[in-house]
Amino acid sequence: MTTPVDWRAYGPPDLSAPLASALSIFVEQGYHGTSVREIAGRAGLSVPGLYHHYPSKQAILVGLMSAAMDELIERSKQAQDQAGPTAQQRFDAVVESLLLFHMHRRDQALLGSTEIRSLEPTNRADYVARRDEQQRMLDAIVVAGIETGDFDLQHPADASRAVTTMCVGIAGWYRPDGPLSPADLTEVYLAIARRIVGAGR
Repeated sequence: MTTPVDWRAYGPPDLSAPLASALSIFVEQGYHGTSVREIAGRAGLSVPGLYHHYPSKQAILVGLMSAAMDELIERSKQAQDQAGPTAQQRFDAVVESLLLFHMHRRDQALLGSTEIRSLEPTNRADYVARRDEQQRMLDAIVVAGIETGDFDLQHPADASRAVTTMCVGIAGWYRPDGPLSPADLTEVYLAIARRIVGAGR
């Protein structure tokens, strides 16, 4: 995605049949509890057919986690770029983007949180680097907000991580049929995030 998009709009995940099948099974029974044969069967492929697309189960996991992180970072960048000029406006937009992603892409987000342990060392390092890129985006906004007086706090890095952790945690319990809509939950959690960084004091 290189042109401006509506970062608030979500359709079905843009995943190939093998990745979509792997995602559903990994969520149900975990990475280590899933066989390549099961993934192939759910995708309507033979095992050799699946290997034509992905050479290993590890490659499938990397494909899923990379796709999720790519989308998250791109949506966050779009949110920041389309926000107003103040740190408060950019903070609100990026936090809203994080919240919406972890509701609308909760299975992929949850997989990223729980199966990072299943990545091989090099793949884990690559994933952590992308995750850190997302975190640094919010860190920089919080620091800028302190400098401009938008935010009043003494520990910006800790506050920024606390906000991100709160947003990520939503993927573990949010359900579309719950009592609050994504818009309602965003309003509630954005208010909490603002308090964490001392906005409006």
